Amino acid sequence: MLIIGIAGGTGCGKTTVVNQIVSELSQEVSVISQDSYYREMSHLPYTERVKTNFDHPDSIDFDLLKQHLISLKSGIPVESPVYSFVEHNRTGETVLIKPTKVVIVEGILIFSRADIRELFDIKIYVHADPDERLIRRIKRDITERGRDVEEVLNRYQTTLKPMHLKFIEPVKEYADIIIPNNRRNFVAIDIIKTIVHNRILAN
Repeated sequence: MLIIGIAGGTGCGKTTVVNQIVSELSQEVSVISQDSYYREMSHLPYTERVKTNFDHPDSIDFDLLKQHLISLKSGIPVESPVYSFVEHNRTGETVLIKPTKVVIVEGILIFSRADIRELFDIKIYVHADPDERLIRRIKRDITERGRDVEEVLNRYQTTLKPMHLKFIEPVKEYADIIIPNNRRNFVAIDIIKTIVHNRILAN
């Protein structure tokens, strides 16, 4: 099994890169989102959950993510949590993920823990202009997560930007490949696809 980690700041276009890779690999790949592993917070009322710093590594249940990746590598299926960004909590439902030749893990904080980084055979960092990332974040949070512009901008200024500079941008140094998420990234994507295909064939 080949485990690929894809990191980058919020709104950088990780999902686009993931989809470009997946489109070439068909049924040989499973995708795991870091967002599914936000900690379970049913013990807190909604008014307290909304105050959580979701851009800090402590908000992620990395121990569960690590356990699941090790299980998959051992050929054991796992039940990945389902997270609601509207309720700021897990839904109680799960999604079955079966072992495949390639597992892609994507998320803004997945390179922030050394023990998680060590599980990745290939580490990819997606870079995008900060202004472009903010625009994408505003559009996504309004249309998909029930936020308003004032809330998104306030969170960006008080949480997203400081956490990006502290926990996300610095881990770029651990990446094996850094790709720009713009119209000129086709060469980088083709290189990644070639590496993945070669690793699959070798196993």
